[in-house]
Amino acid sequence: MINVNFALIGCGRISAKHFEAIEQIEGAKVIACADTIPQRAIDSAKKYNIKSHYTDYKKMLNSEKIDAVIICTPSGMHPQMGIEAAKSKLHVITEKPMAIDLNSADALVKACDENQVKLFVVKQNRLNPSIQLLKKAIDKGRFGRLFSANATVRWARPQSYYDLAKWRGTWEFDGGAFMNQASHYFDLIQWMMGPVDAVMAFTATLNHSIETEDMGTGIIRFRSGALGTVEVTMNTFPKNLEGSITIMGENGTVKIGGIAVNQIEHWDFKDYDDDDKLIETAKTDPKSIYGFGHQGYLQNVVDVIRGEDTANTDGRSGRKSLELILALYRSAKLGKKVALPLK
Repeated sequence: MINVNFALIGCGRISAKHFEAIEQIEGAKVIACADTIPQRAIDSAKKYNIKSHYTDYKKMLNSEKIDAVIICTPSGMHPQMGIEAAKSKLHVITEKPMAIDLNSADALVKACDENQVKLFVVKQNRLNPSIQLLKKAIDKGRFGRLFSANATVRWARPQSYYDLAKWRGTWEFDGGAFMNQASHYFDLIQWMMGPVDAVMAFTATLNHSIETEDMGTGIIRFRSGALGTVEVTMNTFPKNLEGSITIMGENGTVKIGGIAVNQIEHWDFKDYDDDDKLIETAKTDPKSIYGFGHQGYLQNVVDVIRGEDTANTDGRSGRKSLELILALYRSAKLGKKVALPLK
């Protein structure tokens, strides 16, 4: 078995999911971590028994014998850090979104291609058992013709959440409710429904002192002719209420709900399939909106690096949801329909 050594950049709240997941993967280990806040790097190294910690990620890349780098920094920093890692001939795993503009996303993809390293974009919600069951039903053709899709994210973020770090709620480093909190849901809706033809959207900032939107709604027309709607808000009182996706077709209707697409709330098809027996076992109850998918996602990363599998979500796949979000932003700004692909 080939051992895979990781380094991680950005020891904030999401990093714990990566540290904990890799601890469970045979032959994989995080051997170094970096954060510009020294104590955060020190604390992570101590808690997860990591050999080395740094405040300068470039020094870490040049000093450690590693195979891949996990990037858990603010979204606007992902591309440049990924490019630096690729130039060091290291595989790149970046948290969502992979970038906040298409030019930097494409630059990251190009750098990884030129240096012959893999690029992975973390989309762990695809691995939720409920979502896997839904995607299987679509791929089997159980819905017949797909008519519509809806993604709803009704979460709560107090002002104190944004005040924890200066980059939160900024256009340069974060993006708003569409780009940050709902990124996984835009990924799911286009993964389920296929290529997007055009979008229209409205966004607003109603309840927070931030640059970006704290809520928005959008309409999507898919190339198949199906229609989609998205509703995203960080203003739900008093706490997270729902993170769901609903698919409707000529022969079936399914809603995956809960707070993070973790509960099958409706499952109805014209014709029976043995997968219908799996509805109850596909339901999960995660402690947070992050769910349980990081371990499965990182296991796939390790398997790909070992040459034993293909990537669940690579850079080109991760780019699709970014383009969809940017199209919705452009529509909201211009007040008109926007076609894809973006020019």
